[in-house]
This record gives sequence, structure tokens and C-alpha cells, in this order.
Amino acid sequence: MIRLGVLGSTKGTDLVPILSAISSGELRASVEVVISNNRGSLILEKAKNSGVPSVFINHKNKSRETFDGEVEKNLLEKNVDLVLLIGFMRILSKEFVGRWAGRIINVHPSLLPKYAGGMNNDVHRDVLLSKEKETGCTIHLVTAEVDRGPIIIQKKCSVFHDDTIETLRKRVQSLEGVAFVEAINKMKGILKSEN
Repeated sequence: MIRLGVLGSTKGTDLVPILSAISSGELRASVEVVISNNRGSLILEKAKNSGVPSVFINHKNKSRETFDGEVEKNLLEKNVDLVLLIGFMRILSKEFVGRWAGRIINVHPSLLPKYAGGMNNDVHRDVLLSKEKETGCTIHLVTAEVDRGPIIIQKKCSVFHDDTIETLRKRVQSLEGVAFVEAINKMKGILKSEN
């Protein structure tokens, strides 16, 4: 059983398929804590509604290192094995990433390395402006360089001529939960072999 910690700032859409995969037995894992830097984020609400411990940590007027230290304290208290970044709108400090090297994964709404560094709707807009024929999502290990860590899984979908940012975002987002479940299962084997 792998113990997961989730960091998120927004809606937490990908948390739902992960929790569903856990309850169906498809994923042998537990979400030990959901941490957000946004008190009003839906990800905290989804965690509470699912009986998952949730923690709000304010990042305002704190150095990145101080904030990351508070996050890490919560992860360590819950004996977290793997950290998932689900719509987490902060860059983690190099020190934090170094201490958790190989144990933090992120979802990016493009087929990396394309559109690395972009966020949310900006990525989908750029995909449409570039007239791409396909796009998708990438689950990758987090390193000190944003969106440059080793790729674990990519899921692809077509881009249609009449797509809008919204329709494309929904199509890509529908792949993310499935990709996360596969990536967590893959990481379980890697983390087990390292212990």
C-alpha cells in the first residue's frame, strides 16, 4: 500500500478518479492528506467530503522555504511515500524537491516537452493557436527545473478544428485521472524496489 499526499490549489478534479480507483481496488493506495495554499479551493472540499484529512497552509508573507517546510511537516507526520501535485499553483523550493527527489509527481496539460512552463488555459490556447493535431497530458517526476522532470506517462487526444479552450481543456482533463492512477501504480514498483 502506497501512502499519498496531495498538494493542490484549485478544483482538484483529478483527485476524484484517484479516490475512485482506491475504493474500487484498482489502486492499492491511500490518500493520507490533501494540502492547499488556497483556503477556498474545491480540492479541500472534495477531500473533506471523501473523509480525507485536509490542511490549509497560507503561503502569504512567507518565504518559499518556510511554506515548503510547513507542507513537509504535514507530509512527514502522515508518513507519505509519494506526493501528487494536482493543480498546485506554486513552484516548490529546490531544497524541498531535493529532499523528495523521485517521490513527487505532477500533471501537465500538454505532451511535454511541448508547452512546458505554461499553465491551464494558456496551454490549451497555445495548442489551438499552433494548430496542433493532437495534445494530451503528461505525468512527470518533479525536479528543480519546472516541467523538465522525467516523463512517467503521457495520454493523447485529438484536437478538432472547432475546439475551444474549454472543450479542449475538458478532453485533456478527462485523461489526467486515468494517467495519475497508472503513474501511481508504476511509481509503487519503483519506490518498493528502492526500499
